[in-house]
Amino acid sequence: MTTAAQRADRRVSPVFLALVAVMAVSGWAVWTGQLAASPGFAVFLFVVSGWIVSLCLHEYAHARTALHSGDISIGAKGYLTLNPLKYTHALLSIVLPVIFVIMGGIGLPGGAVFIERGRIRGRWRHSLISAAGPLTNILFAAVVSAPFWLGGMDGVPQQFRYALAFLALLQVTAAILNFVPVPGLDGYGVIEPWLSPKIRHQVEPFAPFGLIAVFGLLWIPGVNAVFFDAVDTILRTLGITNWDTYFGQQLFRFWQGEPALR
Repeated sequence: MTTAAQRADRRVSPVFLALVAVMAVSGWAVWTGQLAASPGFAVFLFVVSGWIVSLCLHEYAHARTALHSGDISIGAKGYLTLNPLKYTHALLSIVLPVIFVIMGGIGLPGGAVFIERGRIRGRWRHSLISAAGPLTNILFAAVVSAPFWLGGMDGVPQQFRYALAFLALLQVTAAILNFVPVPGLDGYGVIEPWLSPKIRHQVEPFAPFGLIAVFGLLWIPGVNAVFFDAVDTILRTLGITNWDTYFGQQLFRFWQGEPALR
């Protein structure tokens, strides 16, 4: 039987609903051109709010999968409310990923919810918990890019097209980076249950630095080129061109001046 406390633990947070509202209103502003004086600002709000919503869904997917895998402590921690303020590492989960988006247009993965792994039995369950987050990014990318790969862009305002394309790029980069098998990232969490205890013990001290290491590698021109070539290939498969993402990012950076759209 579900108690009142359990229902409260799973009630969607007003904070998350506010984020969805900001995304909807700013998306409407981009579509209608209501902020004609600064269309880039509307794109900025739409992309940032959409990105934070996707981060919340990413962490929720981890939590929900853990709950059904045996960690019944998840609800009491507030993870099922989709409230980003409930995450154990709000700085890593929300603030830093948003900063990286603003700085470099990269959907860098954030921190994870705290899961009591000792409550969970079975290696496949542990792997699925780790995979649930980036799989959510893949689903989000498929949804926001649907008008492109379904051929439904006729009549869509130019600025809204570019905003969707840039948001899709962030989701694709986040999914790829999350699946990198580096300690501290979800990709390593997928393979970790299948490693020997000795290897896991040796790798454990490096987990806090995995995210920093990946970000550092992306500053190497050769690595950066290979990474974004892979991203561009995926986006082209979804019907999104380099011009779409380029103008989306230029609009997003409204403080640099409005771009001359083609």
